[in-house]
Formats: sequence, structure tokens, C-alpha cells
Amino acid sequence: MKRSSVLVKYSLILIGLMILMMVLLNTVGLKFTEKKLVEAKAQELYTEANDLTTNYLSEYFMSTAAQAQAFNTLSVVADMTDTRIMLINMNGLVIADTTTVRRINATSVALGAACQDLMESKTTEDLVITKYVPEKMLCVSVPIIYNYNTAAHLCVMTPMSSIYATGVYYSDFVNICYLIFIPFLIGAFVLLYFYSVYPVAKLTKQTKGYIENNFRGEFKVSYPKELEELGGSIRYMGDKLNNSDEIQRKFLSNVSHDFRSPLTSIRGYLEAMKDGTIGVEQQEKYFDILLYETDRLTKLTSNLLQLNNIDDNGLMLNMTVFDINKMIRQIALTFEGTFKKKKLVLNLVFSQKETFVEADEGRIQQVIYNLLDNAIKFSNSDSSIKITTEDKGNKVYITVKDYGMGIPRESINRIWERFYKSDASRGRDKKGSGLGLSIVKEIIKAHDQNISVASTVGVGTEFIFTLKSAE
Repeated sequence: MKRSSVLVKYSLILIGLMILMMVLLNTVGLKFTEKKLVEAKAQELYTEANDLTTNYLSEYFMSTAAQAQAFNTLSVVADMTDTRIMLINMNGLVIADTTTVRRINATSVALGAACQDLMESKTTEDLVITKYVPEKMLCVSVPIIYNYNTAAHLCVMTPMSSIYATGVYYSDFVNICYLIFIPFLIGAFVLLYFYSVYPVAKLTKQTKGYIENNFRGEFKVSYPKELEELGGSIRYMGDKLNNSDEIQRKFLSNVSHDFRSPLTSIRGYLEAMKDGTIGVEQQEKYFDILLYETDRLTKLTSNLLQLNNIDDNGLMLNMTVFDINKMIRQIALTFEGTFKKKKLVLNLVFSQKETFVEADEGRIQQVIYNLLDNAIKFSNSDSSIKITTEDKGNKVYITVKDYGMGIPRESINRIWERFYKSDASRGRDKKGSGLGLSIVKEIIKAHDQNISVASTVGVGTEFIFTLKSAE
């Protein structure tokens, strides 16, 4: 998605929201404002009517003079408050109207009947009279008490137009909202661009760089939080891809080296035999060398296929229960000739005569073989190697320890990498494939167990791994 399309779509959404807000202001907002104005005016009229009945109309029915004085008071109040005040007796007859003073006409009678209908109203909407008058009127009614009985009703009414004129005109309010919305809309577009469109554009640009295998570019998005987290995830992915690309290059380089070396030897010896450089009487010796080199190639190919199978399908395990001590003794016998040739001593220390574990017997045999082969390879002549097993609760700890050259500190965390060989190990043994410890790590990991290493240069190396204990 292009930057412009994102901005256009977001802009249309904002404009749509603004239009919706305007419509709501001119419909729901208008009704709400009118209702509040009418409610406030109705409460004001109620207060005025109660004040009149209490202070000026309580003695209305006592004498004619009192009635005349009350009429005058009502007329003055009506003029001052721009209202129309009427007295209606209990029979529904208008006995006074401030608009006509003492003359009661047909309009007064009709209004009186309308007010009579509104005397029991409880809601503001029902107080609005629309009949008998040229414009809408808001009317409230309160009883006049005489001798503890309701003798008449006082009705106070005012035009609805005067109610709207007393407060802020709604149209003015809407105009003010329009003026506010314009800078608000501009600010929203600015925020939208810098907090959404611009960061997304940066993410898109960097992602395109990843597509072109450029994983080293500067990549940082500082806002908003969600995009910052997304940017961090993409940057982490880029680092992983970059490392993966580097690993792939090293992998191809190491594979080429490890295959080229024995193939070069094989080709050289075969050409020497063919052209007579190596005589017939010496060929048996060089046939052994050729067989050794082909064994190296076979082993390297087998390890590569095994690691590839682990990567593609995971490591399938055939779990059985077996005696790990017995397995170690059998593996030790296969190295008996190597031990004698290198003048090494193998010490087997088992905490119990039999130690049963639950694991894939073939895979664990491969682990011990690789670790013991590694220990022999880097042990000094006339030294020793120690293998121990110890049952601790639900786990068995197996240790393979040599007293050889050790592993440098800077290499200790990389020995599990495929084809990795520290400089020291390369100098001592150039025939290793660098895959043995990678296979060991994958096998132990597949068993949901752990393997660790401790090493000191010139002192030796100790590998410790765990297996599930079995009854």
C-alpha cells in the first residue's frame, strides 16, 4: 500500500466522522439543547407561580378589593416577565387573563380549557400549548389554596420563541463548533501523518531492504508504541536473517573445505599410483590411506544428512529402558586400540552397578561415542579420561572429562555450532568435521534434557548431560 493511499483512506475516514458529528449536532444536539432550555424555563415559571400564589393570591377569594389588587399585581408581573397569566376556577372557567385584563374573550376560554388539560402534566413536553395561539406557548399550572381546599389554578405561560432568545442561540453554538473543527481537522491530518503514515512508510522502506537482502541498514521507529514494537520485531527478524545468511555462507565454505581436502588426497594418490610414482610394493600402504579418506567422506555425508533430517522433520526418538553403564562399557571397548596407541587411561566411575535410563538407546550411544571420541582427540598422551554416571532423583547425570588442551574462553559458547572449530582444535586435528557436538546437542535437546560444558585451557574439558531415570 502506497503512502498516499493510506493518507487518502484515513482522510476520508476523518471527513466522514466530521460529517457524522455535524449531522448529530444539528439533530440530536439541537433537540437536547431545546429540551434543556424548556426545562430551565419551566422551572423558572413554577417558581414564579408558586411565589404569586403564596404572597399575592392567598386572600383572593375574601373580597372584591382583594381581587382587584391581585389583578393589578398579576398584570405588572406579566409585563415584567413577558408572560401571560390566567386564573381558572375549579369548573374550568377563566376568571382572569392578564392579556385581556378583566375582559374574558373566546381565546381566553380556549386557553383556559387547554391549561385545564395540562394541570396534571408531569413532563416538560406536555406543557407546550400549540392550539388557540399563533405560536407555541409553554404553560405551567399551580393550585390556589383557600380554606385548605383548591379554589382555583394559576396558569403562567410564555412564548417558546422568548425561551430560545434568553440563551445562546443554537445556530451560534453550531457555528462555533464549525470554527473549532477546522483547526482540529488540520491537526488530525498532521498527527495522522507523523504518527501513522510516516512510520509505516519507514517500516515499508526497511522491509523492502530486507527483501533485497540488505539487513544492515539503520532501522528505528520511535512512535507510536505499537509501531515501535513492530519495528523492533522486524529489526530482530533482520538480524536473524543476516545471521542466517552468514551461517549459510560459512556452512558452504566449511562443507567445501571438508570435502575438498580428502578428495584432493584421494586424487593425488590415485594419480601417483597410475603414473608409477608410487610403486606396487607401496600401494597397500596408500590403499589404507584412501580407505581412511573415503571413511571420512562417508561419515561427513552421514552427519550432514542426519542434521538435515533433524532440521526438516525433527528428531524421531525410539524410547526404551536400558542400562547406561553397560552401554558405556561396550563403547569403551571399541576404543581400546586407540587408548593403547595414545597411551591413555580410561576411568569408569559408576555410583551404582546398574543405572537404568529411559531414552533412545541408539541416539544416546551416538552421544557418548562422539563425546568420548572428542575427549580422545584432544587429550595429551599419557593422560586419562574419566566417565561417571550418578543417579539423582528422577535424572541421571553422565560426565565425560578429559585432561587435555581445553577450549579457549572465546570459543566455549560456539562449540555447538555446525562446522565450528576453534583455532586450537584445528591445529591439533584437521580431520574433524565440526558436526559431532552439533549432533550431540540436537539429540539431548530432543530428549528434553540438558548438556553443559566446562573447560580450562591447558587443564581439560568436562561435558555433563542428563537423561531421565528409569526404574
